Amino acid sequence: MAPVEAHHHPHGIVTLDAEYVRPGLAAVHLIVEQGHAAIIDTGTNNAVPQVLAALADLGVGAEAVDFVIVTHVHLDHAGAAGAFLAACPNARLVVHPRGARHMIEPAKLVQGSIAVYGEKAFRELYGEIVPVAAERVIEADDGFTLDFNGRRLEFIDTPGHARHHYCIHDLTSNTLFTGDTFGISYREFDVEVGDTLRPFIFPTTTPVQFEPEALHASIDRLVARNAEAAYLTHYGRVEHLAALARPLHELIDAYVELALAASGEAQARLATLKQAMSDLLLARLRQHGCTLAEAVCRELLANDVDLNSQGLLVWRDRLSSVTPAA
Repeated sequence: MAPVEAHHHPHGIVTLDAEYVRPGLAAVHLIVEQGHAAIIDTGTNNAVPQVLAALADLGVGAEAVDFVIVTHVHLDHAGAAGAFLAACPNARLVVHPRGARHMIEPAKLVQGSIAVYGEKAFRELYGEIVPVAAERVIEADDGFTLDFNGRRLEFIDTPGHARHHYCIHDLTSNTLFTGDTFGISYREFDVEVGDTLRPFIFPTTTPVQFEPEALHASIDRLVARNAEAAYLTHYGRVEHLAALARPLHELIDAYVELALAASGEAQARLATLKQAMSDLLLARLRQHGCTLAEAVCRELLANDVDLNSQGLLVWRDRLSSVTPAA
């Protein structure tokens, strides 16, 4: 087993590749404090041996993992939660109250994911989802505070991507762990500006709980924290959050306009929306200064374009069902 590259950040924070779909797509973040560890977002079961090996290299045994924290229960963020708890005898799972039941009894979560990905792809990506014993679950609602060896972690309810989503403010490092709420920023799209790398960022609207106004509000709540950086599950550390929030807000509104404009029967709407979103993000990448070949850009974005488009149409259908006809 080749070791996964570990990216070490200040204050004992480590980013590891979750080995999900492709390198650089999804991260597992570690906080190491006084010989103990908290794991933030788990990836899938494939990540477990690599993460435990990385912890061992840091001098942290499985018995010294105190918390497994999932920002929300989408399986690229929480799929290995049960497997980690099985491997880490003293760990407890910290999860949003709306997501706790799905970690304890994951059947509905599994079926919902199969509906998005299909049975074959689901099994290849996620394998078997291990349930978590209820007595090992901590439900973290808005304002919940966790004492991790004297290190204060504050939990912020951040719906918009999912109603079972929170973000974590680590006061020691003054950084945020944002799951999917603060969008996606792949390192392949970073552009050199002087001596720094400027990230490209875009929102994620995957099925089935996208709510644009709630997502706008959640992004604003995160920016108001005045954190030095955010650790994104997709992917890694980004800084200057107030500046990054502007394109997130703009693209949320642009996504909504594209979804409302898509017409025709279901498959035609989806195809139209996917093409429009791919074109929009490619144009934004060019404005950003990205010089990667068009085919490479579209390929890197393809999975997100597909899932985001599905999520937008679920939102549009839900909106139509509650909005009276004119």
